[in-house]
Amino acid sequence: MENILLVLNIVFAIVLVLLILMQKSEGGALGIGVSQENLMFSKTAGNFMTKATAVVATLFIICSLALTIVSRGELSPTSSVLDTVEEKTEDTPSIPEDN
Repeated sequence: MENILLVLNIVFAIVLVLLILMQKSEGGALGIGVSQENLMFSKTAGNFMTKATAVVATLFIICSLALTIVSRGELSPTSSVLDTVEEKTEDTPSIPEDN
């Protein structure tokens, strides 16, 4: 199950990148120079590429969450690394008391 979700996640990621790269650039550089006319009368809001990008992005997020939930079940509670390390008292230097 985890392998299927992992493959789906990779496919969704590749398709999402391709969809984003194929979209028409609207310029504006993070909203700089965008007029109110472009925001109010934008005809590209209902574009097929925009809707497809939103759907694939949603599927990618759902698949990522499912992959996290599935792989989380395989993790067993373990002890800390610090619990397994034994202190070597013979190698530890002692503090002199005469100072």
